[in-house]
Amino acid sequence: MSGGLERVAVGAGEELGRALAAGAPPLAAFREALRAGNQRLFDGFDVGVPIVDLVMARGRLVDAILLQAWQRHLPGDAPAALVAVGGYGRGELHPASDVDILILLDAPAVEGRAAVDSVLEALITFLWDIGLEVGQSVRTVAECVTEASADVTVMTNLLEARYLAGRKGLFEAMREATAADRIWDSEAFFAAKSREQRARWHKYGDTAYNLEPNIKENPGGLRDIQMICWVAKRHFGADTLHDLVTHGFLTEGEHLSLIEGQALLWRIRFQLHRLAGRREDRLLFDYQRTLAKDFGFVDDGDDNLAVEQFMQQYY
Repeated sequence: MSGGLERVAVGAGEELGRALAAGAPPLAAFREALRAGNQRLFDGFDVGVPIVDLVMARGRLVDAILLQAWQRHLPGDAPAALVAVGGYGRGELHPASDVDILILLDAPAVEGRAAVDSVLEALITFLWDIGLEVGQSVRTVAECVTEASADVTVMTNLLEARYLAGRKGLFEAMREATAADRIWDSEAFFAAKSREQRARWHKYGDTAYNLEPNIKENPGGLRDIQMICWVAKRHFGADTLHDLVTHGFLTEGEHLSLIEGQALLWRIRFQLHRLAGRREDRLLFDYQRTLAKDFGFVDDGDDNLAVEQFMQQYY
């Protein structure tokens, strides 16, 4: 990530800390930190900052805000850990992406769970109030194993878990307990994800060429690229797509094609969220003309409209 964008997260955290120290109302201070950080990212998009930097920078921005919110709500010795999962666990966030978190509880805390749940409920409510769309789960390590063993979607989310705050030992115990030698070995995981992929393709018409495609879920969309990452992570322990080149699974050319395709879809999704003002992954007709203009396409006669050029590039 470029140094300027790294400062988006660091600067947001510092500005938030100063505002709180000066006595600013917490709700307003957190909202402003998130708003200002997002605006810096939008400004970066408008001047051509690489999309991978923008997507990663928003993840770091949310990290900075979440950490301060966690520290305000939970004491330092709380028997809990804050963990990023799913796309947020990968550090990839678009302007309106869900912020998926797992709150791990130490097993003895279950006896006093009502008190812990009250604090966590206040934290989650606060996060929603400041403008973060949070998807949360609260589990012990044992509950993670039970849920992940029964549901490959839960296992997939945990596969991308990233420690944020609290008792790190809980995070490490969860990773160990859900490793491939304990549950969902790579063969079983691949079979389950393949079935999931085929069902999703069928739901979206088994084609990438819908007139209003879902850029995440349609065949050839972002979910299919993520599918490669998940399977590679479970089988090879790969952290990046390029690790598949090292393992001889992809050529350098194939890797480049995947990265370029992902970057294009990310650029479209980033601007789509910005235009919609919410999470929107459908490339609806209402947005196609605006996006074509934003991406620099212009009409070239009646037979080669900007929107048609844009959609041809997408397909």
